[in-house]
Amino acid sequence: MNVIGISGLENSMAFKRRQWPGLDEREYRMSQGHDAAAALIVDGALVAAAAEERFNRQKHSGAFPRQAIQYCLAEAGMELDDVDEIAHAFDYSPFAAAYSVDPVGAACYREVYSKDALLKSVERHLTDFPLARVQSVNHHLSHAASAYFTSGWDECLVVVIDGMGEAHSASVYRAAGERMERVHQISAANSIGILYSLITFHLGFDFNADEYKIMGLAPYGDPERFRSFFEQTVLLGEDGSILIPIFKLNRTRDERENHLRTREYLARELVPARDPEAEITDVHRDVAAALQACLDRAMLHLCGYFGRKIGLKRLALAGGVALNCTANGRLLSSGMFDDIYVQPAAGDDGAALGAALYRASVNGKLVNERIATPFYGPGHATIEIDEAVGRFSDRVETVRFASLDDACREAARLIADGKVLAWYRGRMEFGPRALGHRSILADPGHPEMRDRINAMVKMREAFRPFAPAVTLEQVHHWFEVAPMSELPYMIMTVDVRQRYRAELPAITHVNGSARVQTVSRGDNADFHSLLTAVGRTTGREMVLNTSFNIKGQPIVNTPAEAIETFLGTGIDFLFLDNTLVRRRRLV
Repeated sequence: MNVIGISGLENSMAFKRRQWPGLDEREYRMSQGHDAAAALIVDGALVAAAAEERFNRQKHSGAFPRQAIQYCLAEAGMELDDVDEIAHAFDYSPFAAAYSVDPVGAACYREVYSKDALLKSVERHLTDFPLARVQSVNHHLSHAASAYFTSGWDECLVVVIDGMGEAHSASVYRAAGERMERVHQISAANSIGILYSLITFHLGFDFNADEYKIMGLAPYGDPERFRSFFEQTVLLGEDGSILIPIFKLNRTRDERENHLRTREYLARELVPARDPEAEITDVHRDVAAALQACLDRAMLHLCGYFGRKIGLKRLALAGGVALNCTANGRLLSSGMFDDIYVQPAAGDDGAALGAALYRASVNGKLVNERIATPFYGPGHATIEIDEAVGRFSDRVETVRFASLDDACREAARLIADGKVLAWYRGRMEFGPRALGHRSILADPGHPEMRDRINAMVKMREAFRPFAPAVTLEQVHHWFEVAPMSELPYMIMTVDVRQRYRAELPAITHVNGSARVQTVSRGDNADFHSLLTAVGRTTGREMVLNTSFNIKGQPIVNTPAEAIETFLGTGIDFLFLDNTLVRRRRLV
């Protein structure tokens, strides 16, 4: 059976703009259906997956994933007629009556959330696809399937936590065999994910986009300064529940849509809202620190309670909140679970994968195995690289190496010399992290490297940390983990060993932590070869690894985008597979 899963709600932002004109541009992100994607399951196995943003170049795009679907089909050598089902990672039909109580809600349901709206999108973008083959899957069920059916486990606790699905912010499942039994839900009216996003917005960043910046800012602050505020705001019940009463301040449709009364409360009782262009001060750092500590407590509370109640020691996580590396690291170090798996595309792009997996499971054909390093996106042949280089021939020159080993040897030499490299090869990653195929790399031992890359390459805030990529064989040497600990998705923080923190200034955060990625020869062979070559030149099988993009842009997809981004930044050299690209020397 061939199933394409999709995510996103293409009419969501347009509806909000019509209904609420004149808002601050950032307020339009207080909406559903971003991060559209497509994933293709063939006979129970994942073949291809990609976010639509990588094709239309609009970060967090919620557009119908037409180009992502086309890519998935091309990767499998299939036509649309070969697809048995399209599965959408939302199902609002059980909540239709709730939206009918006022005209705005009814219009929103009809134009954005309904099955009819989905079918119109399919009909418009995928002409002649039989609409009877389009299925809707509950959003949290999609997330849960994405985690459980890629975990490789036959039994585990599954926790989904995000801003909201159709009507809930967290769902807990007991998964065993081919079944997932839901044992608990938390309403979106008590969403720790929405609270985190709302305070992200309150601190001058973007809702539903910049939460990871708060995670990076938090270690600079003092969580005690505002601890009592968050303990009174987020109530943790003895039954595993989470209650956030300040959301009940919003009573009208307008207030609920844009969290108006809750925002007024934050400005009055917490701190005044920060203008995005204003300086970040100690008070903002302290709010971020207290918010992160609050999320850590809530995650430990929710997961720990149901782990103990159900008696399961393996935990699988998905949902946008599961991208919070700090909270994941706290769970890992708590000892509550023997093993924790976070689906690497835990956000709504990954819900597309989950919708397809769930429908495949319903139809009796599924392969539950641990997802490898998620290189499920497009790759580009040598001829395409050559064509891209030719387009920029007046600005670049190239050196082609005979083999991967030769390219790695030269790249390692340049990294040891303090150069910043872009490393582009193979199929693109699925999910928000660059894991060695669309990466910017540097030596983590250079003291100025973090500031240089933030300012001249990524063009982003100076407080943002960078992650290390290290071979699986060496991870325990540099970090506080057991030997051969597998952390392949760059989705958890661990502590840098105390004696090496001064030696690794570019990847050691202010609190001594690092968002580590382990690289194995089996799952990520080319990148592993590079790291071993780096080890021979620097003594460390490790690099600073950050995504190949600049602020506000998606990760590069095509070779031409790679060259264009390289030329527009302070990156020193670009490797396109085994071809070294450098700026043409002026004669």
